[in-house]
Amino acid sequence: MKSALESRPPRECEPDPCLARSVVDTLAEEPALEAVTIDRARQKISVATIGRTDVPRLTENIAGRIQKTYDAGLVEHCAVLQGKPDCETCAAPLSPLELKKITIRNEGDATTIARVTCPTAPKFWRWRDIPFPKVVPREIEIHDDDHAVDEWKAQLAAAVLCGVFGLAAAFALPAQFKIFGFVAAYIAGGFYTAGEVWERLQKRAIDVHFLMLFVAVVAAYLGAWAEGATLLFLFSLSGALEHYAMGRTQKEIRSLFRAAPKFATALDDQGREREVPVENLRAGMKLLIKPGAQFPVDAEISKGATAADESNLTGEATPVEKKIGDSVLAGTINLWGAVEIIATKPAAESALQKIITLIKEAQQQKAPAQLFADKFSTFYTYFVLGLSLAMYFVWWLALGYAPLKSVVESHSALYRAGTLLVVSSPCALVLSIPSAVLAAIAWGARHGILFRGGAAVEKLAEVNVVALDKTGTLTTGELRVETIESFPPGRENEIARLAYSLEKLSTHPLARAITRHGKQKQIEPLALDHFESVTGHGLRAKRNGNECLLGRREWLAQGERAKIISQVTATDAGFSEIWLAEGDLLGRIILRDDIRPQAASVIDELRHEGLRSVVLTGDRAATAEHLRAELKLDDVRAELKPEQKVEAIHELSGQGKHVAMIGDGVNDAPSLAAAYIGVAMGARGSDAALEQADVVLMHDKLENFLAAFRLSQRARRVIRQNLFISLGTVVVLVTFAMLGKIPLTIGVVGHEGSTVVVVMNSLRLLFGGTSKS
Repeated sequence: MKSALESRPPRECEPDPCLARSVVDTLAEEPALEAVTIDRARQKISVATIGRTDVPRLTENIAGRIQKTYDAGLVEHCAVLQGKPDCETCAAPLSPLELKKITIRNEGDATTIARVTCPTAPKFWRWRDIPFPKVVPREIEIHDDDHAVDEWKAQLAAAVLCGVFGLAAAFALPAQFKIFGFVAAYIAGGFYTAGEVWERLQKRAIDVHFLMLFVAVVAAYLGAWAEGATLLFLFSLSGALEHYAMGRTQKEIRSLFRAAPKFATALDDQGREREVPVENLRAGMKLLIKPGAQFPVDAEISKGATAADESNLTGEATPVEKKIGDSVLAGTINLWGAVEIIATKPAAESALQKIITLIKEAQQQKAPAQLFADKFSTFYTYFVLGLSLAMYFVWWLALGYAPLKSVVESHSALYRAGTLLVVSSPCALVLSIPSAVLAAIAWGARHGILFRGGAAVEKLAEVNVVALDKTGTLTTGELRVETIESFPPGRENEIARLAYSLEKLSTHPLARAITRHGKQKQIEPLALDHFESVTGHGLRAKRNGNECLLGRREWLAQGERAKIISQVTATDAGFSEIWLAEGDLLGRIILRDDIRPQAASVIDELRHEGLRSVVLTGDRAATAEHLRAELKLDDVRAELKPEQKVEAIHELSGQGKHVAMIGDGVNDAPSLAAAYIGVAMGARGSDAALEQADVVLMHDKLENFLAAFRLSQRARRVIRQNLFISLGTVVVLVTFAMLGKIPLTIGVVGHEGSTVVVVMNSLRLLFGGTSKS
């Protein structure tokens, strides 16, 4: 007889507000699946299996259900994703029968949903980590318009007016006109606050804005107009500074990109020109780019030569020479030559669009500390209201103070409760973390470092091991043809032509270098038949009945060729070779991938920062050892497959290390996902690597990792300082308020002053440098 889990019919992966139910369905469909753990703080999902299982399919199934729950905007309805202790408050609770078949256990920020099984079974479970969905909360929007960026100016003007009217009423206006001055100060200082309070009340929510407005009204009722005006002035000033920080963040990000072109000049087969909207461009289309124009899509030069200004995208200040076969990136500028290009990607998939998307995601994803602060501040707001109300009755009924109006001898219970309400409000706490995180994200974006959310800003500072890929990370990643040899000599041009004809049909990095070389030399390709790729060896084709081979030395060293090849010395470490043969034609092409000029200094700086460097590469052991000697690396592991790189990451993590993995290719994506922090190299990094990375070094400069690491350390220090300032101020002021030893004016200045200090302290990140910690 089947259990309730096993008998449930499979269903499509539709969005479900109850994640536990989705996991129950997955348990029914996947007999090998035993448990799922969701860690909200670390943004990690772990699955436990027993026996044989199809891991890729299982991963896709679970990740798909969670992703759709996020994408449908149903997170706020899910008890598991909200960290609630059970599913009883869920919008679609599990049935009693379902709850008997599973267990739901909460431990801090992690929730585990598992089958009900015997106590010894978990010992045999095998746990695996799968990537947490990369999500963008639906309720948050990015405002790209100038009004949103400059909104702080109007708020600052209102705050200044509030201060001017308040000072005039307090010191300059005659007694009969003072009330009008204070009313004007209230209107100016409370205008934007009242708007935000009204928006939240419509959603049946209250926050610190409501508290401040409420206290200002109470102060006016008590006749303490000056104190109320001071409160509104400082609160509106801190609000203007907060919006200035947000607006500056937006402005810094928008300044990275110039106005993208809306139309492009397409060429048909006859060379006729026509204007095409950029969004309609597709891979394979031929385009004409005139001097001074932007490249509208990622493409390859097919005719002509020029130089590109890539400073706004990759941070390269020097113009980059572009010849036939070279790649160009969307958003960069064609400086002097009219060139024809072949689009390699549609506009929506360009490097520019990927970076814009990454930045928008980064702005909206919150740090773990900020998530905690948001939850705490909501609870704390209601606690403060309750405490102030309770103390009002204590001061009135138990201690005998006047209920509403103060008398000469002492302040009233309402005055004391209002003071307590002001000093205990969590304004500074609410701003302490997001203001620092957003300032760090903005500074990073301006300097070519993209943090994919606040979690990355916080976590990077905890890293103590840096794992690096070789190709494209420690080396330039751009192979170039060094030498062409034929055996016997004299037929090098034939070798080059055959290699170009074969490799133009391949996408391997070696093939890209040879194809680029062929295009630059304007080599005419040969007509080949029966082309095939031989996995692990190379390429095979036929021409005029003769077999053409291109690949590894060992593969071609057969028959009569073996004796000739054995007499040729292998390439030195740091070089690559590829052999070709057709009939009596035999030769090889030697390619080189240079070590980045900055690599040695970066490794040295990592050592000075106390970070251990480990290279994980699929390259030959000899090449890896050459790299170790050149760069003085702490550890090198060579000839690794992608899954072996992941195992190496897990091994280091199992030793209690926090590993940052830096890579750029598709084969690095699993390692980036497995690491504590994944770092992708540059705008030229693969889509898979960018998708899994927590940090993107947009300038394609390895040294930016050090800047990112030091920025993360500075951000953590600023966050801690902000928390100390905000919580410390609250503790001191609340203590004096409970004792009735602090007037409302001092409470207002102390509380709102700490809010201003917190915001200004965070802004230091926006204007700071990258000095060593």
